[in-house]
Amino acid sequence: MKWHHVQANWAAFYEAIMDKWPEADESELDEIDGDQRAFLAYLVDVTGQEPEEIREELREWLVGEIPSDVVMDPVHDNHSIALSSKFVNEGEDEFSDDARFGDDSDKDE
Repeated sequence: MKWHHVQANWAAFYEAIMDKWPEADESELDEIDGDQRAFLAYLVDVTGQEPEEIREELREWLVGEIPSDVVMDPVHDNHSIALSSKFVNEGEDEFSDDARFGDDSDKDE
């Protein structure tokens, strides 16, 4: 993902940020409001790590996919579905309809 995805959906990334950097505080993240330089400086301050270490961690974190609850649009959804193929067993189709599994609300009585 790119930083502009993070910046445009800043609050939606709080959970992912706090998972990666447990020292982060939500109220402090509110103040940062997606500013990458401010975020880097904040992480250096709260983790006590060197700026280059934090920059490398951030680069690695950005390699990940955008969390599905952050961006929801048909173009991105189709891209995410295509990427999900690595988690689908051989012979299964990641685009197939799961209707054959039935609906939990329809119970045979």
